[in-house]
Amino acid sequence: MIARYTHPDMGRIWSDQQRYDAWLRVETAAAEAMADAGIVPAEAARDIRARGAFDIARIDEIEQTTQHDVIAFTMAVAEKVGPSARWLHFGMTSSDVVDTAQALQMRDACDLILSDLSALGSAVRTRALEHRRTPMIGRTHGVHAEPMTFGLKLALWYAELQRDIDRVRRAREVISVGKLSGAVGTFAHLPPSVEADVCRRLGLSSPAVTSQVLQRDRHAELLSTLEITAASLEKWALEIRGLQKTEIGEVEEPFAKGQKGSSAMPHKRNPIGCEQIVGLARLIRGHAHAAFENVALWHERDISHSSVERVIVPDSFIALDHMVRRFTRIVTHMVVSPERMRENLNRSRGVVFSGTVLLELARRGVSREQAYEWVQRNAMRSFEERTDFKALLLNDAEIVRVLSPHDIDRAFDLDEQFRHVDEIFARVFVNEPVDAELARG
Repeated sequence: MIARYTHPDMGRIWSDQQRYDAWLRVETAAAEAMADAGIVPAEAARDIRARGAFDIARIDEIEQTTQHDVIAFTMAVAEKVGPSARWLHFGMTSSDVVDTAQALQMRDACDLILSDLSALGSAVRTRALEHRRTPMIGRTHGVHAEPMTFGLKLALWYAELQRDIDRVRRAREVISVGKLSGAVGTFAHLPPSVEADVCRRLGLSSPAVTSQVLQRDRHAELLSTLEITAASLEKWALEIRGLQKTEIGEVEEPFAKGQKGSSAMPHKRNPIGCEQIVGLARLIRGHAHAAFENVALWHERDISHSSVERVIVPDSFIALDHMVRRFTRIVTHMVVSPERMRENLNRSRGVVFSGTVLLELARRGVSREQAYEWVQRNAMRSFEERTDFKALLLNDAEIVRVLSPHDIDRAFDLDEQFRHVDEIFARVFVNEPVDAELARG
């Protein structure tokens, strides 16, 4: 199911082939940096570059004996390189390769997520502009509050999405770091200049200090960033699910021709895409917690983080990639019912304008407490008698002594309620060409 929406490149990034490719890139860059520094023969570095290769089946075969994946890898590569392989992995420890290579994978995966989020932003922006002035009822505590527009709801999503993008960019920078500082971070066998050269060749930063490993606060920051992004998607998917309830019926995720909603009930059109997104957010949240558990390692390093990261890092990226791409499709094709939104807005018979009436009375000298009492008694009567709220106000002698029928009508005017919507949109979509679209809307 997840593979249906996941970008094929995301799966490739976390494949065994790509992992070993990244390891070989690190080993090759290290050999070349050491050759430039006069540490290994230049001919050896050229041989590693030209002949360095591996066969996954051979790595797996060797690992059955060594029970060590990096040693199995270097042995398999050495078989291809020949005599110059004695300079392969020279002066390095396993984490020099694994942590640096994983940084390359995480950086590439962040780039895909950023591309996905950009596409989602375009989809949300398009629908926000489309429904900039589509009236609907805003809900607080799940109860009708005041009128708003569906476009404003989507603009809110867009603004949060930009923060998600900023967070992923920052996390990408934090994890785009390599290391070749050796078994306990002392550079006992290779100078810091080699690490700096290798990182430069790979497009990574060189940290000021490490132990045997890159510190896992970096990875925890990345996974927490992915989790926050997943939480945003969860929130938006949950909103669509709520608005798709039969009793509300304002928004519906796309339902394709031939799609089935239930094996027992042919009428069902269920929000399964949004439900899946909500569920996967729970998974990524758990992975983020595991990343925090990985921060504390014994002394200069233990291996307790390694097995965890083999699951949580690729799985979090793959799941989030699927979530973003699927939600982009949902947003692009979701069915919006302005008629049902208007119907639901009117369902509470006008009491949602009570706050505006309260303020109009206060403007004309009525104390807030008195005005609240007058408005509330009519609102409660509207609920209890299922009577039009405006009609009750127009028949309330105390209120009409202060407010004219025109004043009361204006308090119920949606254009008055939405008079600042364009300004909000201009703030949300700052530096974007929306003015002409706003004018047409």
